[in-house]
Amino acid sequence: MSFSISGKTAIVTGASSGIGLAIGKQFADAGANVMFADMQESALVRELGQQVEDSNIRYFAGDLRERLTIANLLSATIDAFEEIDILVNGARQVEATDLLDPEDDSLDRMLNQNLLPTLRLSQQVARRMIKQSADQEGDDVVGTIINLSSIAARRTHPDLMAYSVASAALDQLTRSLSVSLAPHRIRVNSIAFGSVMSASMRQTLKDNRSFRADIEEHTPLGRIAAPTELTEAAQFLASDASGFMTGQIMTLDGGRTLLDPVAAPVH
Repeated sequence: MSFSISGKTAIVTGASSGIGLAIGKQFADAGANVMFADMQESALVRELGQQVEDSNIRYFAGDLRERLTIANLLSATIDAFEEIDILVNGARQVEATDLLDPEDDSLDRMLNQNLLPTLRLSQQVARRMIKQSADQEGDDVVGTIINLSSIAARRTHPDLMAYSVASAALDQLTRSLSVSLAPHRIRVNSIAFGSVMSASMRQTLKDNRSFRADIEEHTPLGRIAAPTELTEAAQFLASDASGFMTGQIMTLDGGRTLLDPVAAPVH
């Protein structure tokens, strides 16, 4: 099987920094057409430049918690590249929870930011993929959806209750979507990562330098991975090499989930 994604079109959300940006660049370098989507337009321009019309990349700025934004993202992608073959749901935020504060609404925010946009965007992209495949025959996969999750779904921390619950819900969403979309030849998988230098981890370590040693000590491979170390896994899931794989949560954490949880509230 081939790892090639050349000529395919991908939407990558959360793509202005960290892991989303790394995946988008990997896909573009591999010959895919890539729509980089994020709320931070200034960051997209800084990373991708202003003149992208003559290349295989575009960018879209908007709040994916809004249904109209999702519709506009699909329209912009289709206008630019005519079809959608791959969706990477990489937009995610991490927020602390004060469990004993009855006014704490972090769970609402984590579900609204990390779960519901993934569901709604996946629904709309899947509808487009099904429409594109109307005239296709055979058993070939017509589209792939990749969700970025976290080992927080299984290895939680008291300060990250809401994020952990949203991550667990995202894992179950991956499984449910995979079963629902399998008859339409759309595959859905997830990458649950930990000990990887995401944008949120970078900021946390900047504010709490002592956390790094704790994370490295409790990661068997003894280090924090760069965002680019997830990109090959994402390309594998997007390519025909994983053509019989769906509904799976691929863990990429340097072995961290094999040990006891770390003390630092960061994944």
